[in-house]
Amino acid sequence: MSELHQEQNPKKKSTKKKVLATVGTSLLSATTACVGLSLYVGMNLTRKKRRELNDNPDNHNLKYEDVMFKSADDETNLKGWFIPTERKPKLNVIMAHGYGGNRHNAGFLHISKSLVKRCYNTFLFDFRNSGESEGKVTTIGAKEKYDLLGAISWVKQQNDLPIVLYGVSMGAATSILAASMSEDVKAVIADSPFSDLSGYLKENLPVWTKLPSFPFTPIIMNTIPRIADMNVKDASPIQALEAIYPRPVLFIHGNGDQKIPYTESEKMASLHPDAFNIWVPEGTDHVRGLVDYPMEYIDRLSNFLKKIEQIH
Repeated sequence: MSELHQEQNPKKKSTKKKVLATVGTSLLSATTACVGLSLYVGMNLTRKKRRELNDNPDNHNLKYEDVMFKSADDETNLKGWFIPTERKPKLNVIMAHGYGGNRHNAGFLHISKSLVKRCYNTFLFDFRNSGESEGKVTTIGAKEKYDLLGAISWVKQQNDLPIVLYGVSMGAATSILAASMSEDVKAVIADSPFSDLSGYLKENLPVWTKLPSFPFTPIIMNTIPRIADMNVKDASPIQALEAIYPRPVLFIHGNGDQKIPYTESEKMASLHPDAFNIWVPEGTDHVRGLVDYPMEYIDRLSNFLKKIEQIH
């Protein structure tokens, strides 16, 4: 019996080794597939296909100037439109588009038409890797803040009027970041921003990737900084707000937002309620306030700008 038992052991060991080898190979293949898919998704997120311009101020009977200027990184050439009021201007409003958008996205030309009638110049431009601007990578605010600082510098060279930043989604977060770095900005209108890019992505990345949070979110979070040469911690609007206060900020964020929860704006607005205000359009999805409440949206923007005009 002992001889038979000894003869069977090598067979059992051989089978066990084969099972372990198969499991190991399967795990390696699964890990490689996850990393490969995460790399692919990370590339798509940071090298998003540009949305071509299919509208212009002419279509809205607006006089304008084609503009090219440099990002504050002194490397990236950006393009935009300066739309002046025909009467004596009171303010400059720089508009910052969202992720994957361009300078006329989110109804910016429609809003410009309303604002120039109220004697506010508007400046619309494309962030890096968007529209007609240079750049191959989108960093969701981390480097776009330098693009916006470049826009501020260009507008400042045209006149000495107060500057207000108005942004949507990524552009809203970027407006907060840029305002914290420039005293030339007198106020900010932020429609549907995230409060902290790192924290937001950890919680909400599946909304954009359509992949399960585990195991993909941690892998993609570690992949994006390397792919885009960026630090996600460089895009934290909630930390930048202290440098803006006591300058006014108007937050707009629909409570039906499926991409960026409206609580992101609520917690930022609550930091300094004496200077930061918030309007929550009922039932509105991401950056849909203008669509769902067009008249109230323009009125709220105009009333806010009028207050800034009176202060300065």
